Amino acid sequence: MMTLDETVAFLEREFPQIHHGGRHYHLEAVGLLTARMRMDHHDRFLRPGGTVSGPAMMTLADLALYAAILANLGPVALAVTTNLSFNFLRRPGPNGLVGEARLLKLGRRLAVGEVLITALGSSDLVCHATGTYAIPPER
Repeated sequence: MMTLDETVAFLEREFPQIHHGGRHYHLEAVGLLTARMRMDHHDRFLRPGGTVSGPAMMTLADLALYAAILANLGPVALAVTTNLSFNFLRRPGPNGLVGEARLLKLGRRLAVGEVLITALGSSDLVCHATGTYAIPPER
């Protein structure tokens, strides 16, 4: 298993583009089959009406699940998203968000997980996401 620092270093090295336009996504914790990712509030994540956009929440969920996979499998840069599904449950105001990822299955070929997204300072769910990732065969 990779530590938080090792996982962050891998993301910084392999995916610096996630910080294009500023550092708004922060990996805060990794654990056994889990990861927590925070997304800062920024006007670029808002849609008309002052709510956080769906694409911003989708990015948060995808990053959180990918970080959980990395932390538990090791540096597998070619693990790819094969499916993401989102249920937007309530309208988040202009606020930062937290994604709590949990892997439900971590196999040799597939990883399946879910992410619970809440607004910072609240326990009310704003989004529930599930995802499946293909894991490349060992070389």
